[in-house]
Amino acid sequence: MISLLVVSTASLITAGLTLYSGFGLGTLLMPVFALFFPVEMAVAATAVVHGAHSMFKMAAVGRHADRALVLRFGIPAIIAAFAGAAALGFVAHFGELARYSLGPRTAIVTPIKLVMAALMLVFALFELLPRLRDLKFDRRHLVLGGLLSGFFGGFSGHQGALRSAFLVKTGISTEAFVGTSAAIGFLVDMARIATYAVVFLAAKTAAPTGPDQWPLILGATLSAFAGVMIAKRYLHKITMKTVQTLTGILLFGIALALGSGIV
Repeated sequence: MISLLVVSTASLITAGLTLYSGFGLGTLLMPVFALFFPVEMAVAATAVVHGAHSMFKMAAVGRHADRALVLRFGIPAIIAAFAGAAALGFVAHFGELARYSLGPRTAIVTPIKLVMAALMLVFALFELLPRLRDLKFDRRHLVLGGLLSGFFGGFSGHQGALRSAFLVKTGISTEAFVGTSAAIGFLVDMARIATYAVVFLAAKTAAPTGPDQWPLILGATLSAFAGVMIAKRYLHKITMKTVQTLTGILLFGIALALGSGIV
């Protein structure tokens, strides 16, 4: 019951944040799932919630998407998402690097936790440092942006921050930005979820999630929908700087906990 409450609350809050920032659900929800799932399973579970959330946003704002941007950015992102998801399956089989006791808890450090922690620290810097927070990219770099966003989306779920940084510089309207981001995010989610399924089957692993874990995924999904609807009511009261600062602080703390093997 506690696990369901924790996951659902985290999903509700982070889904609301994504309405303002264009990213954040996968970034912050994955570490919460990692409290209850192995890290590679946490990424897959987050992908399911993120995919349902993207589908919800796609249905709501997808009609505003810029089709040219979706193709130019989205196709490289989808291709790279397959590669990133496959890389996750490869790294997930590496053994532990260290184990130590921290009071009643045993902390285990693994390669995948270190990689995830490093990625989160990098993305935390993008939210906390003004020079990186304001970083924008020109339209001619869209293919590169798609490749980077797709790969990290497949590998760790971190796709939205890079996607927003590239798309916001293209000069499209707010509606087109939200619709385009939702469309690309949905396509990448579908690609990585399919790849996770193939990787687990190829490794002859049992179902990625068991009967006790599906309620957490369902609860997180429904909470994500609720978070978006609630956040709409307070859209005019929240600044992007507040969202970015909060996201960066949370990422930094979670990265330290993950890298040290505590979670």
